[in-house]
Amino acid sequence: MALEAAGGPPEETLSLWKREQARLKAHVVDRDTEAWQRDPAFSGLQRVGGVDVSFVKGDSVRACASLVVLSFPELEVTWEDAELEVVYEESRMVSLTAPYVSGFLAFREVPFLLELVQQLREKEPGLMPQVLLVDGNGVLHHRGFGVACHLGVLTDLPCVGVAKKLLQVDGLENNALHKEKVPQPPGPPPPKTCLELPPTLFLPHLPLHLPPLGPHVGTESETLAMEGAVDTPSCFTGWQILRAETASLIPPSSQIRLLQTRGDSFPLLGDSGTVLGMALRSHDRSTRPLYISVGHRMSLEAAVRLTCCCCRFRIPEPVRQADISSREHIRKSLGLPGPPTLSTLLNVAVRAHVLVSFLIERGGESTRPRLVPDRTRW
Repeated sequence: MALEAAGGPPEETLSLWKREQARLKAHVVDRDTEAWQRDPAFSGLQRVGGVDVSFVKGDSVRACASLVVLSFPELEVTWEDAELEVVYEESRMVSLTAPYVSGFLAFREVPFLLELVQQLREKEPGLMPQVLLVDGNGVLHHRGFGVACHLGVLTDLPCVGVAKKLLQVDGLENNALHKEKVPQPPGPPPPKTCLELPPTLFLPHLPLHLPPLGPHVGTESETLAMEGAVDTPSCFTGWQILRAETASLIPPSSQIRLLQTRGDSFPLLGDSGTVLGMALRSHDRSTRPLYISVGHRMSLEAAVRLTCCCCRFRIPEPVRQADISSREHIRKSLGLPGPPTLSTLLNVAVRAHVLVSFLIERGGESTRPRLVPDRTRW
């Protein structure tokens, strides 16, 4: 694609992309469309996919697109009990012809991810994922149509946007207050899972008394209708609507206090009054939140719960495995050295130990007192 002198696409290309986003955006569904999405334990969900595009270091054109599908067992208690196994993976080297422009990432990456999904649908339809986790944003986007929405609409698969950084749109700011990590405020500890919400939810200086929601939190039949509620996805639960309504009254530094343990989250409320996504603490050993947004055919509440269930580490396992697969494919394709083996690391450790011991011994000898002749007598 021809580029302007400044390095970006011509204005007519940007206008074409904007019109295409607006056309596809009309097909986005922000509610749960599958029965397993409304089940607290995701009963019926068997396969979760993840996609990623990794780049060759120092090269803005050559990249590797990867699709990984993992098995998703029934969850009986909490997500810590779940183990996900890779059942399908495919990676291929690609040449990115479209330039990177903020807000138009889908036109650079989605065509290659779409090919991988279509190839799986043709070759192994029984391994098709029931949902895709995408390394990027969904409706949390400049025009409400990020890469997760784009891929979801074109594949007609439920999609979830999982971003590692906050996209600053509609008044959302990744400033010092947002990043601030402060101690747990007074009050009962937050629930460990998204399924164990207490009857009373405490926000700093603002206790909210809610009726018990029971174990089936988030089902459409239990969605609480509230007069004057902010614009939220149709499957938002009462506690999330209340959090969203009060988010504007609480500074970001106070909101971040909610992210104390795995599963804690708070809504990302834009200046327009729309909840664009959720900031989620996905793991106890990571203080950096993920930013979850609706991609297609899934509610935000279900998207947040599913992301939690898929996290062995900070990044959900389908996306993490897709990233690992793409990077390994790049290494093999370019003939680059692989990561050191265990035997190599042990050999290095032994050599280092011997060297340190030798230096300590020599250092000890150098500190011994030596007889120096008195030259004043000469």
